[in-house]
Amino acid sequence: MTDQQPLHTPRSLIVTFYGAYGRGRADHPAGRPVPIAALIRLLGAVGVDSPSVRSAVSRLKRRGLLVADRTQDGAAGYGLSEAARQLLDDGDRRIYGRTAGRSAGGWLLAVFSVPEEERHKRHLLRSRLSRLGFGTAAPGVWIAPAHVHEETRHTLERLDLASYVDLFRGCHLGFEPTAEAVSRWWDLAALARQHRAFLAAHEPVLQRWTRRRAVPPEDAYRDYLLALDSWRRLPYADPGLPASLLPADWPGGRAARVFMALHTRLRDGGARFVASALR
Repeated sequence: MTDQQPLHTPRSLIVTFYGAYGRGRADHPAGRPVPIAALIRLLGAVGVDSPSVRSAVSRLKRRGLLVADRTQDGAAGYGLSEAARQLLDDGDRRIYGRTAGRSAGGWLLAVFSVPEEERHKRHLLRSRLSRLGFGTAAPGVWIAPAHVHEETRHTLERLDLASYVDLFRGCHLGFEPTAEAVSRWWDLAALARQHRAFLAAHEPVLQRWTRRRAVPPEDAYRDYLLALDSWRRLPYADPGLPASLLPADWPGGRAARVFMALHTRLRDGGARFVASALR
């Protein structure tokens, strides 16, 4: 039995689009604003209707991730906020540069204490550490591979949570074998099911593309955006644990190879479709 892939929500697809195609260029480091009409067309290509796009954009604007702006010809559009660009830049290191198998650097510990009257921040803190891929070593003590330090620091500072947390770097010295401890800190079976669900949804897509010579831009865009929207969650659920600490049949490496093959094959073709929509 495998877990189903999460649904592609309009909000998630918009974030994925900006991460893939909506960021800075040499002449406009913050990224040119995307006209709302073009965004509706681009999200329509992956099955999102116009009202859903507008509603999702409004929510992302309220969250401070998108900012209203005008295009060069005066049309209404939306660009990324500085916080959103930092979020996407941090994500690149995980999404496109998998660190699975990296064992140097040891572990990062996050030890936190939140006053009872601010328990809503305790919930937010736990939620964000979990999204960053931390496992639970003990109550109030969370653990991750040390290579997630910079991204963790950026996230905690961005959410005004840094004052509640102390970060430490160290090694596991016992008493149980580290591989056994890892199986307590993370739900490896659940992570494996997520990788297998990704493979079930997107490996057949890759197989179809390997039989095609031409790369029609709209087809490439659709398949790439959907694969990226599915994949970008996985490097956060699975923070890239050393291979020596994972089961022998771990599917994470295969899932990463499938995604990178789709990225190599489809991303540039998708960019041509985006360029045509933005003209």
